[in-house]
Amino acid sequence: MTTAPVEAIRVDPALIDMMDAVLGAYRTTHAPTGTVDRDAQLWRQLDELGLVRLTGPEHCGGSDAGWYEAAELLTATVRHGARIPLAEHDLLACWLLEASGSRCDSAVRTVCLLDDHGAARDVPWASGADRIAVIWQRGGQHHVADVGVESLQITPGVNMIGEPRDVVIADSGALRGVPLEAAVVEQLRLKSALVRAVQVCAALDEILQLCIEHASSRIQFGRPLSRFQAVQNMIADIAAQASLARSATDAALTVAVTSSWSGPNLGFLVAVARSCVGHAASVVVRHAHQVHGAIGTTREHRLHEFTRPALVWRGEFGSVQHWDARVTDAALQAGGTGLWNLITG
Repeated sequence: MTTAPVEAIRVDPALIDMMDAVLGAYRTTHAPTGTVDRDAQLWRQLDELGLVRLTGPEHCGGSDAGWYEAAELLTATVRHGARIPLAEHDLLACWLLEASGSRCDSAVRTVCLLDDHGAARDVPWASGADRIAVIWQRGGQHHVADVGVESLQITPGVNMIGEPRDVVIADSGALRGVPLEAAVVEQLRLKSALVRAVQVCAALDEILQLCIEHASSRIQFGRPLSRFQAVQNMIADIAAQASLARSATDAALTVAVTSSWSGPNLGFLVAVARSCVGHAASVVVRHAHQVHGAIGTTREHRLHEFTRPALVWRGEFGSVQHWDARVTDAALQAGGTGLWNLITG
């Protein structure tokens, strides 16, 4: 199997327009706040449009779409500043439960993996969920159960941009679930990592557009900022880094979809995407704030709506250092003769 070209990714433009219309209307009436809670009204509206279970099978109430469509939805939520657990609910928790033979109802879900002490930390959106797909290990075998939040001990917390990242504690000895194959658990890890890569790429794209608009309209010393070579160089670096991150993420997504998440080099490509995204975020954020100057540090300007999330999301579901190490280990294991096959599949 060879890596499919990024151009192979196609989504119905009408669907993208609908996503933008709904989320754009939400953005005009909801200014960003310090702490983020799931907006119940927006959730109901997205549910009525079939976007909450976008990738779910039709016989379970889903829209039977795929990851390309889901990536566009995630991108639209970032573009319009809508913080809502669509990925955690649809792409992770509900997918996992259905993969284990369960069916999902209309309850809002997220997912967590308990450690040996029955705790999971930094669980996204647990405090705003109705049920949690809880994974634990017993006797060397992973299990999963769909657990109501009333049966769990949840300590609310937030990440640096105010999104819920909570501590979940459960009595794993009292949980009753079904066995999970190791391949499914690994697939969950890769899907979680790719979700954040898609979100960071969306933020980087918006940062680039803001920089272009600012440099074109801002007059300094009698001419637009875009006429200064130093500014041109910084924006060129931003564009290059955002494009690299997007290309690496799209390459991983394409192989994931075309191989049904079983490509032999998928883990490597996801690691490459997360590594590229993580390093790109550093360059893009630094240059973007230099381009904008003092105005870019104000709450009133939209720049922080994308720079701060980019820096936060790049470290979730694995740090930059973690994914760098995954890339390095895979490359060393492949050796000089096997590296090209690792890249191309």
